[in-house]
Amino acid sequence: MAQSVLLTGASGRVGSAILGELADAYTWRLLDRDPPTEDYPGEFVVADITDEKAVREAMAGMDAVIHLAGDPRKDAPWSSVLPNNIDGTRVIYEAAVAEGVETVAFASSNHAVGHYETDERTPDVYREDDDFRLDGTELPRPGNLYGVSKATGELLGRYYHDEYDLSVACVRIGNLTKDHPPIDYERGQAMWLSYRDCAHLFQRCIEADYGYEIVYGISDNDRKYYSIERAREVLGYDPQDNSAEYES
Repeated sequence: MAQSVLLTGASGRVGSAILGELADAYTWRLLDRDPPTEDYPGEFVVADITDEKAVREAMAGMDAVIHLAGDPRKDAPWSSVLPNNIDGTRVIYEAAVAEGVETVAFASSNHAVGHYETDERTPDVYREDDDFRLDGTELPRPGNLYGVSKATGELLGRYYHDEYDLSVACVRIGNLTKDHPPIDYERGQAMWLSYRDCAHLFQRCIEADYGYEIVYGISDNDRKYYSIERAREVLGYDPQDNSAEYES
């Protein structure tokens, strides 16, 4: 059971969701390249994830890592995703192995499979009785270079699991919003992830016993493009929110 957790990219939206629910659950060490502008739980380390020495020092003594840091822009150019999302993620995995950390939860993205939405049957995937749902066993089909970087982070996790027995959970995060899903955006409703379900899912990623997993990060929405059955079965994910409850 994780007692101390390193959270990279702590100042971002996903970090806010996690800390908002789990601030008192662990001893936190937070890492971000920008200095904090508000109070955070635990120790705050200002460093870039491409700085191998700084990351190794931040990793020391941790039980688990939640890796969120990177360029989150969907239109990010290769000149940014290569160092920030790919090289930086490799540094995180390498430091985890070097410091004896057993578990890494990696924030992947639905953009790693974005081009599945070009399939002809995509418009039908929001029906409640539809059996066509991505479940993490499909090959990546990135929709942009950001998605390429997230798919690469998943492959790096596979390598570090197979080579070093690191437990890695890759969470393909959907549409994370704080208060409610986008009411007038059907695709966004199907992909919605609430803040509390996000925090719960990442908590299960650092608490459960598994080897290597790719799971989808969405709430228990009536409409689903992605399956959450693997997250339920392996991680014990028990989402509480449903975008249908907010429909007008």
